[in-house]
Amino acid sequence: VLADPRGRWQPVMPGSDSALAMGMIRWIMDNERYNADYLAIPGVQAMQQAGEQSWTNATHLVIADELPTLAGQHLTLRHLTPDGEETPVVLNTDGELVDASTCRQARLFVTQYVTLADGQRVTVKSGLQRLKEAAEKLSLAQYSEQCGVPEAQIIALAETFTSHGRKAAVISHGGMMAGNGFYNAWSVMMLNALIGNLSLSGGVFVGGGKFNGVSDGPRYNMNSFAGKVKPSGLSIARSKTAYEASEEYRDKIARGQSPYPAKAPWYPFVAGQLTELLTSALEGYPYPLKAWISNMSNPFYGVPGLRAVAEEKLKDPRRLPLFIAIDAFMNETTALADYIVPDTHNFESWGFTAPWGGVASKATTARWPVVAPATHRTADGQPVSMEAFCIAVAKRLHLPGFGDRAITDPQGNTFPLNRAEDFYLRVAANIAFMGKTPVALANQEDISLTGVSRILPAIQHTLKADEVGRVAFIYSRGGRFAPEDSGYTEQRLGNAWKKPLQIWNADVAAHRHAITGERFSGCPVWYPARLSDGRAIDDQFPIGQWPLKLISFKSNTMSSSTAVIPRLHHVKPANLVALNPQDGERYGLQHGDRVRIITPGGQVVAQISLLNGVMPGVIAIEHGYGHREMGATQHSLDGVPMPYDPQIRAGINLNDLGFADPTRTITNTWLDWVSGAAVRQGLPAKIERI
Repeated sequence: VLADPRGRWQPVMPGSDSALAMGMIRWIMDNERYNADYLAIPGVQAMQQAGEQSWTNATHLVIADELPTLAGQHLTLRHLTPDGEETPVVLNTDGELVDASTCRQARLFVTQYVTLADGQRVTVKSGLQRLKEAAEKLSLAQYSEQCGVPEAQIIALAETFTSHGRKAAVISHGGMMAGNGFYNAWSVMMLNALIGNLSLSGGVFVGGGKFNGVSDGPRYNMNSFAGKVKPSGLSIARSKTAYEASEEYRDKIARGQSPYPAKAPWYPFVAGQLTELLTSALEGYPYPLKAWISNMSNPFYGVPGLRAVAEEKLKDPRRLPLFIAIDAFMNETTALADYIVPDTHNFESWGFTAPWGGVASKATTARWPVVAPATHRTADGQPVSMEAFCIAVAKRLHLPGFGDRAITDPQGNTFPLNRAEDFYLRVAANIAFMGKTPVALANQEDISLTGVSRILPAIQHTLKADEVGRVAFIYSRGGRFAPEDSGYTEQRLGNAWKKPLQIWNADVAAHRHAITGERFSGCPVWYPARLSDGRAIDDQFPIGQWPLKLISFKSNTMSSSTAVIPRLHHVKPANLVALNPQDGERYGLQHGDRVRIITPGGQVVAQISLLNGVMPGVIAIEHGYGHREMGATQHSLDGVPMPYDPQIRAGINLNDLGFADPTRTITNTWLDWVSGAAVRQGLPAKIERI
């Protein structure tokens, strides 16, 4: 707990973070509070000469005219001369167009005409000029109106942020997940770039990274094997692929039609949309699936509105013939699977992970079974698990990379992959031997005091003799951790970021939204939270009818996977659902009243708490409660009733209040229009006393 009288809580209306950030950026630009010397560095060579640890493309010139293939792209030497390189161009302090990589200082704000090698005359602007113009889209008063932060406070935040040199920082995370989340997060992080605080003490930094043993390492080739096939083709979530490269686009053009809108959004420069995977498969767009195998996944609980949108369709075998779930629990999603393969949980399994962020030195944690798995055993004695299932299926299908001679070492020797230990212990060996010096040998005290003695027979059976002691050392320490001070030098904090910070991102600007056809902005800019067709959420669901916004926040006692632990329910039986006292008075509510919360996607009943720590106009819902499965509902196995605990149902889940985007042709929930991220901040709502 940190109690600091200098701290000040400044609430922001959900989904309006970029209005606050862009307001701050506007004030910083207008008052020249940015780090001009830093931003004027146009390349790596200039960065090194200046003794800096990072650089930006703020001075790189951007083609501003709406021209096919050129709009939003950086001007390069190739554009100016036929034999030029694909090197960005800047305007140096003498007003000359020069190669950015050889220039020491370039002009920050540029708007001028340039004649290209093909004779075209185009307007070019520096990236920082484009950002300045984006910030000038609204006045400070208008930004204040959008985000609910007083204009004077926006100025105070910007002034304070720029009053400490580079010893200031701002971060973004789950609070950005709104209907404009991509530009929210980018605008917030842009503040760091304007003061040049990357990799410096007091600023932001890139984490120290991990010891990646799942690689072709010093002891074993854990990433390469004979017959390996890489994934290819179009992701069903339409990620990392431009809509303009699709058959749908080409067919519409061939028929003389406008290619926009597409049947559903595409995500040309982002990846990983679980939010689109299931609904796309069920709708058969861009293609159907014959089978879905999930592992430790529960989108019906975790994605706002998805259960209501997709549950009945998932039950239909004509839409998805086969669903195999691998999980330690029967959750809201796996309960609908055709087959559930029991899995081990974190106390029963092997694994590795690394810090998400905030750790400047290299670190990898190593997990090993501290208790015997409760799952049944296979015929050869393995605990039933995800690993055992994958290995067994792969061997039955005669896939390469599994079996008695699956793994190789640098000397060409072969080793088996028949059990989970065959994989994880060899990954651990790679980790133990990485770098200039391997880790130390574990002594008997290390092994006995930490319980590694329980897994020592498996280590000895699986690994080479000279690996046993060092792998035992890894597990006795819970992983491998570089010395803490290795992430700090006199000049730099954390790992070096070798690419330019993107004041203007030409890759983003190269693409258009597949529904509206509008070009994505190559720099942060204020967009109201919006639906798929570009309609503002407040236009579709007017504030007069939906006067409140829902947000979720992480619990200090519960998570989505720990709801099965009775003792946590003893501490907090139900989740906090909070409203500002001003709103309580407005709606005639008292602390502890039962209320009905209604959104376009559904309604729930909850007990309300009136707290000053919630912004007026907002309902805050603690996450981790309100399960329908995970042991909350009784099921039968071969006619025998299984144990259950109704307490697991306690509380509410904000995600049950999510809703389908009414503007989409291919049905799905409300998602961020750029990245496809789930929207769980800023859901329109209303409340009534019961």
